Amino acid sequence: MAVLGAGSWGTALAVQFARSGRPTRLWGRDRAQMELMARARCNERYLPSGTFPETLQVQPDLGATLAGARDVLIAVPSHAFRALLAQAAPLLARDTQLAWATKGFELTSGLLPHQVAREVLGPGRSVAVLSGPTFAREVGAGLPTAMTIASSDAAFATSLAQDLSADNFRAYTSTDIVGVEIGGAVKNVLAVGAGLSDGLGFGANTRVALITRGLAEMMRFGVALGARRETFMGLAGLGDLVLTCTDDQSRNRRFGLLLAAGRTPAEALAAIGQVVEGYPAARALHEVAARQGVEMPLSESVYRVLYDLVPPREAVRELMRRPIKPEAE
Repeated sequence: MAVLGAGSWGTALAVQFARSGRPTRLWGRDRAQMELMARARCNERYLPSGTFPETLQVQPDLGATLAGARDVLIAVPSHAFRALLAQAAPLLARDTQLAWATKGFELTSGLLPHQVAREVLGPGRSVAVLSGPTFAREVGAGLPTAMTIASSDAAFATSLAQDLSADNFRAYTSTDIVGVEIGGAVKNVLAVGAGLSDGLGFGANTRVALITRGLAEMMRFGVALGARRETFMGLAGLGDLVLTCTDDQSRNRRFGLLLAAGRTPAEALAAIGQVVEGYPAARALHEVAARQGVEMPLSESVYRVLYDLVPPREAVRELMRRPIKPEAE
């Protein structure tokens, strides 16, 4: 297994694959950082809780990382996904299988990761997406965790699930790549909204309403793009949504809390110091939902706070004044 991306999440997944017995190589762009990780046998910068098993090799050279790899897992932010795919493509063997743990739409095109992969690599390669309610720190520490692996190649999904699963980790499989990817993209935007809500002191009633109606938006949007409704009731939908909306390990939730405290988006991003996927995702979701004609009032309110600089309390007032309609709609 070759894992490309040595941030907190890529490192955690590499540790889990190695911990489960799969020989694993971990690559990152920062050669100096990779050398530090190789000496320390952990990622002191992003994941100090995840000690590297003996079966995990830190590799600063991309070609050497990919040489002979049966499977490749990409774990980079959505804005870096296409460029890394293009860099890796000439180095992939014809039968190498590709998976990713990248969440979110490509901002410039509005494409989901599997659509980007098809554009860059063409058809015919087995691909899969990993998603679900998982914080890197807890995976690195070996705490019990479950997630979903989706692929149209059921054998590939099962193989990855078996390679990841151990006493501390359980992976489930799905064939709904679209649904799993949409769940991972939309929940980041809603988690920003949950942070805003809690930061403004709106309480538990508001948070639960946001999660519940946010799930309805996620389902409506996903079905419009070809996903299966039941996918959103699983780990990659409801599970990931609840996790990121309720726990401060979520960078998206913390981003919302900072905004509620009066920080500008730029100031809040700088304070967190890592990629906050919900920020670009709000813009991409706004554009894709408009093209598809899908109504997403909560996600649109987050977009208006972030990009139109509408005061959060005003955005809430606008939501509460919307026309009454049946809950199922």
